[in-house]
Amino acid sequence: MKTNKAFIKGINWLLAAIISMLGFAGCDTIGADEYGTPYADYTVKGAVVDKATGKPIVGIRVGYSAEKYYGVMYGPPSVNYKPKAHVLTNAKGEFKLTDRFDIGEFQLIDDVPTLPVWVEDIDGEENGLFQSEYIQVDFSDAKHSGKSKGWYNGEYTINVDVELTEIENQ
Repeated sequence: MKTNKAFIKGINWLLAAIISMLGFAGCDTIGADEYGTPYADYTVKGAVVDKATGKPIVGIRVGYSAEKYYGVMYGPPSVNYKPKAHVLTNAKGEFKLTDRFDIGEFQLIDDVPTLPVWVEDIDGEENGLFQSEYIQVDFSDAKHSGKSKGWYNGEYTINVDVELTEIENQ
Protein backbone atom coordinates (compact mmCIF):
# COMPACT_ATOMS: atom_id res chain seq x y z
CA MET A 1 0.00 0.00 0.00
CA LYS A 2 2.85 2.35 0.94
CA THR A 3 4.70 1.74 -2.36
CA ASN A 4 1.54 2.33 -4.37
CA LYS A 5 1.06 5.70 -2.64
CA ALA A 6 4.70 6.69 -3.24
CA PHE A 7 4.44 5.62 -6.91
CA ILE A 8 1.33 7.77 -7.50
CA LYS A 9 2.94 10.73 -5.73
CA GLY A 10 6.04 10.38 -7.94
CA ILE A 11 3.93 10.22 -11.11
CA ASN A 12 2.02 13.34 -10.01
CA TRP A 13 5.28 15.23 -9.50
CA LEU A 14 6.56 14.10 -12.91
CA LEU A 15 3.35 15.12 -14.70
CA ALA A 16 3.32 18.49 -12.91
CA ALA A 17 6.92 19.12 -14.03
CA ILE A 18 6.16 18.20 -17.65
CA ILE A 19 2.98 20.30 -17.79
CA SER A 20 4.70 23.33 -16.24
CA MET A 21 7.60 23.06 -18.73
CA LEU A 22 5.20 22.92 -21.65
CA GLY A 23 3.24 25.88 -20.32
CA PHE A 24 6.31 28.08 -19.89
CA ALA A 25 7.71 27.05 -23.26
CA GLY A 26 4.54 28.42 -24.88
CA CYS A 27 5.25 31.86 -23.36
CA ASP A 28 8.64 32.08 -25.01
CA THR A 29 7.43 33.23 -28.46
CA ILE A 30 8.66 36.52 -29.86
CA GLY A 31 6.15 38.93 -31.38
CA ALA A 32 3.79 41.74 -30.62
CA ASP A 33 0.22 41.28 -29.52
CA GLU A 34 -2.27 43.12 -31.70
CA TYR A 35 -5.75 44.01 -30.57
CA GLY A 36 -8.41 45.49 -32.81
CA THR A 37 -9.89 44.88 -36.22
CA PRO A 38 -8.54 45.23 -39.76
CA TYR A 39 -8.82 48.76 -41.13
CA ALA A 40 -7.92 50.67 -44.28
CA ASP A 41 -8.23 54.06 -45.94
CA TYR A 42 -11.16 54.30 -48.34
CA THR A 43 -11.16 56.96 -51.07
CA VAL A 44 -14.04 58.01 -53.29
CA LYS A 45 -13.13 60.39 -56.07
CA GLY A 46 -15.02 61.74 -59.03
CA ALA A 47 -17.06 64.71 -60.16
CA VAL A 48 -20.46 66.23 -59.40
CA VAL A 49 -22.36 67.60 -62.41
CA ASP A 50 -25.75 69.10 -63.20
CA LYS A 51 -27.95 66.27 -64.51
CA ALA A 52 -29.68 68.48 -67.09
CA THR A 53 -26.66 70.31 -68.52
CA GLY A 54 -23.69 68.08 -67.64
CA LYS A 55 -21.82 71.12 -66.30
CA PRO A 56 -19.68 70.72 -63.16
CA ILE A 57 -21.03 72.12 -59.89
CA VAL A 58 -18.70 73.93 -57.48
CA GLY A 59 -19.20 74.03 -53.71
CA ILE A 60 -21.06 70.74 -53.27
CA ARG A 61 -20.26 68.91 -50.03
CA VAL A 62 -19.44 65.23 -50.43
CA GLY A 63 -19.03 63.28 -47.20
CA TYR A 64 -19.16 59.88 -45.63
CA SER A 65 -22.35 59.55 -43.68
CA ALA A 66 -22.26 59.04 -39.93
CA GLU A 67 -26.04 58.51 -39.97
CA LYS A 68 -25.59 54.77 -39.43
CA TYR A 69 -23.79 55.36 -36.16
CA TYR A 70 -25.54 58.38 -34.65
CA GLY A 71 -29.07 59.50 -35.20
CA VAL A 72 -32.51 59.22 -33.74
CA MET A 73 -31.82 55.75 -32.34
CA TYR A 74 -28.68 56.71 -30.43
CA GLY A 75 -29.46 60.31 -29.51
CA PRO A 76 -27.00 63.17 -29.82
CA PRO A 77 -23.34 62.28 -30.42
CA SER A 78 -21.02 62.13 -27.44
CA VAL A 79 -18.53 64.89 -26.65
CA ASN A 80 -15.61 62.98 -28.17
CA TYR A 81 -17.51 62.11 -31.39
CA LYS A 82 -15.37 62.54 -34.52
CA PRO A 83 -17.49 63.28 -37.58
CA LYS A 84 -16.75 61.43 -40.77
CA ALA A 85 -14.73 63.18 -43.48
CA HIS A 86 -16.27 65.55 -46.00
CA VAL A 87 -14.90 67.73 -48.82
CA LEU A 88 -16.18 70.41 -51.22
CA THR A 89 -16.11 70.13 -54.99
CA ASN A 90 -13.68 72.41 -56.82
CA ALA A 91 -14.37 74.61 -59.89
CA LYS A 92 -14.35 71.51 -62.13
CA GLY A 93 -16.84 69.75 -59.81
CA GLU A 94 -14.14 67.27 -58.76
CA PHE A 95 -13.72 65.82 -55.30
CA LYS A 96 -11.50 63.35 -53.46
CA LEU A 97 -12.90 62.00 -50.19
CA THR A 98 -10.72 59.83 -47.91
CA ASP A 99 -11.35 58.44 -44.45
CA ARG A 100 -10.30 55.42 -42.39
CA PHE A 101 -12.78 52.64 -41.67
CA ASP A 102 -12.55 49.28 -39.99
CA ILE A 103 -14.23 46.20 -41.34
CA GLY A 104 -17.18 46.56 -38.96
CA GLU A 105 -18.18 49.97 -40.35
CA PHE A 106 -19.13 48.62 -43.78
CA GLN A 107 -22.71 48.00 -44.73
CA LEU A 108 -23.31 44.77 -46.60
CA ILE A 109 -26.03 45.10 -49.20
CA ASP A 110 -26.58 41.80 -51.01
CA ASP A 111 -23.10 40.72 -49.78
CA VAL A 112 -21.52 43.81 -51.38
CA PRO A 113 -19.35 46.01 -49.11
CA THR A 114 -20.64 49.58 -49.30
CA LEU A 115 -20.18 52.88 -47.53
CA PRO A 116 -22.89 55.56 -47.36
CA VAL A 117 -22.03 58.96 -48.90
CA TRP A 118 -24.03 62.21 -48.80
CA VAL A 119 -23.78 64.64 -51.71
CA GLU A 120 -25.44 67.93 -50.80
CA ASP A 121 -25.67 71.53 -51.88
CA ILE A 122 -24.73 73.64 -48.85
CA ASP A 123 -24.20 77.07 -50.40
CA GLY A 124 -27.85 77.84 -51.06
CA GLU A 125 -28.61 79.50 -54.37
CA GLU A 126 -25.04 80.72 -54.95
CA ASN A 127 -24.25 78.11 -57.64
CA GLY A 128 -27.81 77.00 -58.24
CA LEU A 129 -29.97 75.03 -55.85
CA PHE A 130 -29.58 71.26 -56.16
CA GLN A 131 -31.34 68.32 -54.55
CA SER A 132 -29.19 66.26 -52.16
CA GLU A 133 -28.30 62.67 -52.98
CA TYR A 134 -27.59 59.77 -50.66
CA ILE A 135 -25.59 57.03 -52.39
CA GLN A 136 -24.18 53.68 -51.37
CA VAL A 137 -20.65 53.41 -52.79
CA ASP A 138 -19.73 49.85 -53.78
CA PHE A 139 -16.10 49.05 -52.88
CA SER A 140 -16.06 45.48 -54.24
CA ASP A 141 -14.14 46.59 -57.39
CA ALA A 142 -11.99 49.26 -55.71
CA LYS A 143 -8.34 49.65 -56.68
CA HIS A 144 -6.00 48.60 -53.85
CA SER A 145 -2.75 50.49 -53.18
CA GLY A 146 -0.33 50.94 -50.31
CA LYS A 147 1.38 48.36 -48.17
CA SER A 148 -0.41 46.29 -45.57
CA LYS A 149 1.16 46.25 -42.11
CA GLY A 150 -0.38 44.60 -39.08
CA TRP A 151 -4.10 45.36 -39.08
CA TYR A 152 -3.71 48.16 -41.69
CA ASN A 153 -4.75 46.97 -45.17
CA GLY A 154 -3.64 49.94 -47.31
CA GLU A 155 -5.92 52.18 -49.38
CA TYR A 156 -8.90 51.33 -51.58
CA THR A 157 -9.97 53.82 -54.25
CA ILE A 158 -13.11 53.95 -56.39
CA ASN A 159 -14.30 56.51 -58.97
CA VAL A 160 -17.88 57.73 -58.73
CA ASP A 161 -19.51 60.47 -60.78
CA VAL A 162 -22.67 62.02 -59.38
CA GLU A 163 -25.45 63.84 -61.22
CA LEU A 164 -27.58 66.25 -59.18
CA THR A 165 -30.99 67.54 -60.17
CA GLU A 166 -31.52 71.29 -59.96
CA ILE A 167 -34.45 72.44 -57.84
CA GLU A 168 -36.66 74.79 -59.84
CA ASN A 169 -37.76 78.08 -58.24
CA GLN A 170 -41.41 77.99 -57.34
